[in-house]
This record gives sequence, C-alpha cells and structure tokens, in this order.
Amino acid sequence: MINTPLISVIVPVYNGEIYIKGCIENMLNQSYENLEIIIINDGSTDNSATIAETFPVKVISFPENRGLSVARNTGIDYAKGEYIHFMDVDDAINLDFYREMADAVTETDADIACCGMINELKPHRTILFPEKKVLHSIQEKLKATNVGKWGFAVRYLFRLSFLNSHNLRFEAGRFVEDLPFSLSAVFFSDKLVVVPNAIYTYIRRENSIMTRKDKAHRKKKHQDLRHAREFRDDFARKHKFKIPGIPTGKFSLFFVKWFT
Repeated sequence: MINTPLISVIVPVYNGEIYIKGCIENMLNQSYENLEIIIINDGSTDNSATIAETFPVKVISFPENRGLSVARNTGIDYAKGEYIHFMDVDDAINLDFYREMADAVTETDADIACCGMINELKPHRTILFPEKKVLHSIQEKLKATNVGKWGFAVRYLFRLSFLNSHNLRFEAGRFVEDLPFSLSAVFFSDKLVVVPNAIYTYIRRENSIMTRKDKAHRKKKHQDLRHAREFRDDFARKHKFKIPGIPTGKFSLFFVKWFT
C-alpha cells in the first residue's frame, strides 16, 4: 500500500434496522482502516439510528424521509475524506475492497476508481475486471464501465475535490438518480481506473426501492427511468459522443424493455 488517504463512506438508511449492523461491521472489518463512516438516517421510524450509534461512526439524522438523493448529497457535504464511496445498507463488499480501491487511485492519481459488481437482482449486469487498467478517452471509459446503461454510483470511488469542482450532485426526488450522476462523473474524469479485486455485491431484497410492486411506485419508477434516459441521450448529444450498447431505431423500445 503506497499511502492511506481518508475515504468517507456514505450510507443512507431508511428503516434498515435488519441490515445496518451487518453493513457497519462489513466496513469496520475491512483490511483498510482509514475510513470515515457516515450514516445518513433518512427519517427512519425503526431502530436504525439507535443501532448505528452503538458503533464508531458519524450519524446524521433527518426528522423525516427526504429520499436517497438528498441523503447522498448531505453525505458529500459532510465528508472529510479525500475520496468518497456510496454504500447501500443492504449490500456487501469484499474485505479488501477499500484497500484495493485506495491503492488503485493512489498509484494512478485517477479521479475515479471503478470496482467489479456482482448483481444478484439482474445477473446479466454483473461486471468483473480481469486486470487493473487506467482509462482516459470517453469511449474507453464508457465501454469498460457500461455506465451509459447501468449507472450504479456504488461501483465508484470518487475524488471529493473532483465532484465539487464539477458541482456533481444527485437530483432530488428521483428513484433513478444514479445514471445522470455517474455518467456525468465518468465523462468529466481525466482518468478512471478499473479495479479487479474490489467487488461490490448488489443483493436482491424484497420491498426495496427497485423491487416494490405497488402501482404508484412502479409508475414513479418508470417515469424516473425515462427521465434518466432522456438526460443520458441529451448529455451525449451535447458533448458529441455515442454510448456503446444503447439501441436506436424501431426495435429500441423492445430491447430496453426485455434486455436491460
């Protein structure tokens, strides 16, 4: 390990009492110790905050639920680390995750490190990297990360000064907030490094934001997905680049519905 920059880990929590203990222990058991763990208690009505306060972490509590975007943005504003990572309370990372990510950004001076991801909800979205590689061009970065289709901000370690210099924040009030944020960050980064031995596991949980099945929730999710894709397409046109794997023409709606 070359050096150990402080990494701020931002964990939004809304009624996550059955997951919060395991999540915090996953981070405290990391082989990398220079972590600032920030729990954003997003108006939980269960014991999430009480459980979190028994650990050596920072807890910021909202009096009412304000949504994932506001929680993450608040974490960015409070973070003291040189780098930040967004962690979902019900997911998991391997125990060398932060050591591998810190080594990668330190060795390469990259703005962003991208880990591998195992996606339990949609296995075809699993991405693992065979080797560490530094990417510079937008097409290299888009192809390697597939960020134009799968935004997942949890896959990235971001240099905090880089996010602030480009005023990158999540749009409040959206269920699909990751794609615009991650795509913008990947585009504006001077260097991005992919990291083979840091693995984030996206775990399928019933009644999560993405698996809830009530009609109003599904309608809102589809509206926000459409909004995110419109942002993506407008952003690509504005900055004059094409996104690999994004279909066009009369079969595009069929493709998006069944294969993404």
